[in-house]
Amino acid sequence: MKKLLSLLLAFVLVLSLAACGGTGTTSAPTDTSPSASAVSSEPTSSADASSTVKFTDSAGRAVDVPAKITRIAASGSLAQIVLFSLAPDMLVGVAGKWSASAQPFIDQKYYDLPVIGQFYGQGDLNLEEVAKLAPQIIIDVGEPKDTIAEDMDGIQEQVGIPTVHITAATDSMAAAYRTLGRLLGLEDKAEALAQYCETVDKRTHEIADAMGDKKTSLVYCLGDNGLNVIAKGSFHAEVVDLLANNAAVVDSPSSKGSGNPVDMEQLLNWNPDVILFAPGSVYDTVGSDATWQQLSAVKNGKYYEVPEGPYNWLGMPPSVNRYMGMIWLAQLLYPDTAKYNLYDETAKFYDLFYHAKLTEDQFKTLTENALAK
Repeated sequence: MKKLLSLLLAFVLVLSLAACGGTGTTSAPTDTSPSASAVSSEPTSSADASSTVKFTDSAGRAVDVPAKITRIAASGSLAQIVLFSLAPDMLVGVAGKWSASAQPFIDQKYYDLPVIGQFYGQGDLNLEEVAKLAPQIIIDVGEPKDTIAEDMDGIQEQVGIPTVHITAATDSMAAAYRTLGRLLGLEDKAEALAQYCETVDKRTHEIADAMGDKKTSLVYCLGDNGLNVIAKGSFHAEVVDLLANNAAVVDSPSSKGSGNPVDMEQLLNWNPDVILFAPGSVYDTVGSDATWQQLSAVKNGKYYEVPEGPYNWLGMPPSVNRYMGMIWLAQLLYPDTAKYNLYDETAKFYDLFYHAKLTEDQFKTLTENALAK
């Protein structure tokens, strides 16, 4: 069955590439930056109906990719957000079904894209759907695992489609966009997104540096009972750790978005000045709960719900949505220093990254529980 699927994938891919009209030799720009991935301008075979170029991904793998790419697939939800912001019309499908909170902001033609599953996380890749949709390349974006090169090789061998990894964290997202821009032939659009990321990241660090040791003590709670935390030092705590004194210090910070389980006694020991609750957690009930009322943040009304739509502003997944989280959290905690017009900033972000025109009513709904009253 696996061999049959591989043959089917290869056959459909050839037809798809031929339909794109990529003939002859296509020159691709070569990156001179020492840290980013490179695209070689040399086709692998002049006899091919559709020429290919060598692309060196962030895992150091030299991969033959189509010289002209018009059909892409994301390896998972983190990559999907990045690719959707840059090349929504190239996506042949989505890694996971859009949430209901995304519908007001995502054009219906993207909202209705077929679901192909993902390699990591749920590991529910639908090979038959991939074969039917025939992407020319599969792109993984995000934090590299120790086995990233082997993982990408395994995926590529399994599906018979070029598969590449682009490393991206909050402080390297601009470089990732520029690399993707060269790979996909969308340099100008990628540059606009890269510059936005650099500007917000730089401003956030300035605000954090200005606060110094006066940063607010904070814990980010999630889960059905609110007793999971995004621990200090974890990948998902990047924005919280930068802008606040993350009081959730544990021995082994979880790399999962579900965080580390704790108990109320531990929360009481930390007793932070501010508590953030993830969407769908216990924000609505803690104000009338005698146990939660023991915490200073709840007693003093210093607890907030992280906005969500299309994605959680602080993560889940930890992708470019966190830049919106940087702006929001800086304004929430340090309004006299940040001095953002939060509606204007949110509207700009949604236009750039989600291709959505945000109304003031939508903004008020998004931030209903997220701002100081």
